[in-house]
Formats: sequence, C-alpha cells, structure tokens
Amino acid sequence: MEQVIRGKVYVLGDDIDTDQIIPAHFLVYNPAIAEERRQFGRHALCGVPAPQAGLPGGGIPFVDQKDPANTHSDYSIIIAGKNFGCGSSREHAPLALAEAGVVAVIAEFYARIFFRNSVNGGYLVPFETQRRLVEQFETGDQVEIHTAEPCLVGTKSGQRYPLRALGDVAPIIEAGGIFAYAKSKGML
Repeated sequence: MEQVIRGKVYVLGDDIDTDQIIPAHFLVYNPAIAEERRQFGRHALCGVPAPQAGLPGGGIPFVDQKDPANTHSDYSIIIAGKNFGCGSSREHAPLALAEAGVVAVIAEFYARIFFRNSVNGGYLVPFETQRRLVEQFETGDQVEIHTAEPCLVGTKSGQRYPLRALGDVAPIIEAGGIFAYAKSKGML
C-alpha cells in the first residue's frame, strides 16, 4: 500500500550516536508517564555538537528550547549520513525522536540496535539510501517519501532518490511495532 510521508528535513552527518540523540542525563524520565515521556521529545538531538546540528551551517536547534512547554520539532524527517544510532543500545533514542515528531529517518546505514529498536517499538520508519543525501538537502527543505516505490522526492527540485525497500520489517512497522504485529498474527 502506497503511503506518502511529507515533512521538513533535519540534516545530520555521520556517526550520530545514541548519547547525542538523547543524552544519558535525560534518562531519568519515565516513558510510562505521559508528561515525562514528552520530555524525551523536548531533549531529542540536544547532544549533537553545534557544527553537526542541522548541517551545513551547523547550530540549528532540533527543538526550539525558548518555550519550556515545547516538546516537538518542526522537522519530521531526518536525513543522516553513515552509522546513525551508534553507541549504546539505548531504546530511548528512537522513542525520543518519535516524541519530538519524527516519522522517518533516512541514513546510509544504521547501527543494528538502533534500527531494531526503531522497528520493534514502532517509533519511526528507518529507510536506508545508497546515495549520500546529506549534501543534497538542507535543513528545512520539504520532502516526500513514497513508501511503495520507495524513494525520496525533494519537493523544490522534484529530484527522486531511490531508497532501499523495508523488506521483512515493513509489516512490523505498519502494525505499530513488534508486539502489535505479534498480536495481529495471533502470536500473543
């Protein structure tokens, strides 16, 4: 089934680790408590060094910190380089991005544990690209992801960039995570 994901992109470089996605000192929040869960979104990507935050110029905040009640980002799609989500096996990393409003991440490749946590939790759609896209887009660009093809389309240029198919994880993502998938298949 074709789905189109539309939104503004936030561009990051290579080797964005889980401590940059959600620094360890914010793990005091309990994701089972709604108000505390939202705080993961407020602090998503706050550990990314300024030169890498919203490349190419750097220093663009992912979530506007001026309003203490703001827990959402203006960016719903992340375009990153290689090895996105490396570091510790922190399940809170894809949760933090989802709580900030991220729907999809496009990277050249992922750390395996981040990829699995994203899929298993049903937090976001982790697409991979064979082409280095961080030089093709700027933070704030509007894009569309066509999930059936799959491809990324820059709405300004109309340029299409192929993405790797989600394969066997697609039904898990569509179900909303591994537990929802298992329940829908009568496994639970």
